[in-house]
Amino acid sequence: MQRRDILTLAAAGAIPGLASAQASSSTLRLVVPFPQGGATDITARVLAAPLSRILGMPVKVDNLPGAGGATGMQAVAKAAADGMTLGVATLSTHGVNPAVYKKLPYDAIKDFAAVTEIVKAPGVLVVHPSVPAQNFEQFIKLLKSQPGKITYATPGAGTIGHMWAELLQSTTGTSMKHVPFRGAAPAVADLLEGKVQVYCDQVASSLPHIQAGKLRALAVSWNQRLAVLPKVPTYAELSLFTNNDPSWFGLVAPAGTPAVVVRARRNAVAQALEEPAVRKALADHGLFPSGSLPAEFGAQIQKEVDKMRRVSRFAQISLDAG
Repeated sequence: MQRRDILTLAAAGAIPGLASAQASSSTLRLVVPFPQGGATDITARVLAAPLSRILGMPVKVDNLPGAGGATGMQAVAKAAADGMTLGVATLSTHGVNPAVYKKLPYDAIKDFAAVTEIVKAPGVLVVHPSVPAQNFEQFIKLLKSQPGKITYATPGAGTIGHMWAELLQSTTGTSMKHVPFRGAAPAVADLLEGKVQVYCDQVASSLPHIQAGKLRALAVSWNQRLAVLPKVPTYAELSLFTNNDPSWFGLVAPAGTPAVVVRARRNAVAQALEEPAVRKALADHGLFPSGSLPAEFGAQIQKEVDKMRRVSRFAQISLDAG
């Protein structure tokens, strides 16, 4: 290893013996582009303590919500490329936003260095119990018999829930009526009351309602049936392979961050994700640890942007940021 790389790693807190000298004056900042309490925020906070211990420096979670995640991601893109600021990227910030917004204050590919995927989050298609379909096949038949009549809720136009619902329609040749809300809370409230009938969500959010019998799950996006929903088929089982991709959360650094630092950050996250307590804390929220390599995560982001652009063209979704 070259002396320059050793110094860079030491400054990043990646060499335990040298990290302590940096810890008192350096704090790793994890920017969460959404409010506290959500799955993105939970993921960052579960990681913060083990990362701090592994890197030998304080780790601070900094919530910067706004503009569908664009505010926080813009802050990360403009931060110093020294590995001390990382952003928690999501399918929304690095897949949906680049596809639906005419102008975005960051480039999801050019403005960041991919670090690692932290977790995957399975998605689920749910309906209100009043919907006369007990399984996915019956649901599709219902949609085809009543084109444009069945309503689906989303947290807003251009959200991941909207994109998933549009993807479902495009791959099944069906049509539903979009009812956008201002956030997930009012959307779910009306769904539970039966004012709207369909919702595409993450399993972690809908599971309590499914288990209580307030919602019916018809399909999940995962590589196998989930232990918590053993009777619910995956989209792949239904031959809808394009719909089977789950959501995810990962880490990105500002473009230009030295590759040696990016690798060190990824390795620290991977080490943290091996800890049983961390894995359990994430599993309790329906999140599955990943820890992919930087190149793998970078390719994944590009794939998601391309996919969501196809969906946005199909659904003719075009928004103005801010």
